[in-house]
Amino acid sequence: MTTAPPRHAAPIAELRQRLGEYLNNELIPFERREGLGYEDKFDRALIRSVWRRCRELGFYGIQLPVSMGGQGLPLAELCQLKDDVAASGAILFPHVLGDWGGPSRIGSLVKHVSPYQRQRYVEPVVNGELGMCFAMTEPQSGSDAASIRTRAVRDGDHYIVTGHKHYISASTFADAAITMCVTDPDAGSKGISALFIDLDAPGVRLEHDCVPMSGQYIDADIHLDHVRVPAAHLIGEEGDGLRIAMGRISVNRLLHCPTMIGLARQALRLSIDYAHHRQQFGGPISRFQAIQHMLSDMATALYACEKMVLATGGAADRGEDIRAEASMCKLFVSERCFEIADKAVQIHGNVGVTRNHPVEFIFRRLRMYRIVTGTSEIQRNTIAKDILG
Repeated sequence: MTTAPPRHAAPIAELRQRLGEYLNNELIPFERREGLGYEDKFDRALIRSVWRRCRELGFYGIQLPVSMGGQGLPLAELCQLKDDVAASGAILFPHVLGDWGGPSRIGSLVKHVSPYQRQRYVEPVVNGELGMCFAMTEPQSGSDAASIRTRAVRDGDHYIVTGHKHYISASTFADAAITMCVTDPDAGSKGISALFIDLDAPGVRLEHDCVPMSGQYIDADIHLDHVRVPAAHLIGEEGDGLRIAMGRISVNRLLHCPTMIGLARQALRLSIDYAHHRQQFGGPISRFQAIQHMLSDMATALYACEKMVLATGGAADRGEDIRAEASMCKLFVSERCFEIADKAVQIHGNVGVTRNHPVEFIFRRLRMYRIVTGTSEIQRNTIAKDILG
């Protein structure tokens, strides 16, 4: 068991209050004035202005260690903030805490980077000056991470990298990618290494054709054609890549969960309000037992999801191995929150199936979470391996 890192963060109640004030008094009114929508293409200058503002307010990178420019916020408390931003209804909520291109992409790497890499990449990301993505998935290697084919061949003080990374989240906002490459094709999973690759380097091309069902422009394919990457960009040692990636993935699976919970919480709130105001057969539909039962099931599932995630975050903060528990959270939360969204659509009727209504968007967004960061079937594999020894 490890000792909890030092923290400079304010009490969680104060942080949540300040976060709510920023979301409700500044960010959401700005989005409404500008007419921003869920499926808009956002200018990089706009996104970076949100990053910098949230850094000024102390939210951006708050979970990172104090030594890396963060405030050492425990994971369990970070989960509460992530829930709050997702539930707020803000269009740009993923950028407030740095989920898309920000500190969330580098949090687990801090113990592996060199002083040069810290100055060149980590600190600018923490300060909202540089965007980062994590590039592992390939067209033929989704859940099977060890089967990647992107090749990095040593050439003096450089690596020559060739390959194709597919559907890379947050690459639209990124300046560089933490890229998994094969450095020793005969070593299996121990032949995979991690490199920082600048996305404006010669031989790098981004293809923005992979728009997910949410309609958001956040993903791209990254094509690497004999890209020369300085050997100083190797993260850790050769062969450390998959271990570094897996260490990130367990925490990442957990940290997706409060976002799902927040979206489901927004769907429940909208459903309760709609049930009170929608008139049918001489009164509000909230008086119908069928509606009451759906709302009751939604609230119960939400409560279970929230407590499960907070308990797992607390275990991680105590230094416990949460690999199985993170998969349990990802499995349970993604499926229950999608069910909440499905009931919200049902309660809203024709309004709920109208394109880009908040409930319809949440439904599409939550369906994706049963796929991203490991499908429900992969989570079950991980859980089974743990409980069967």
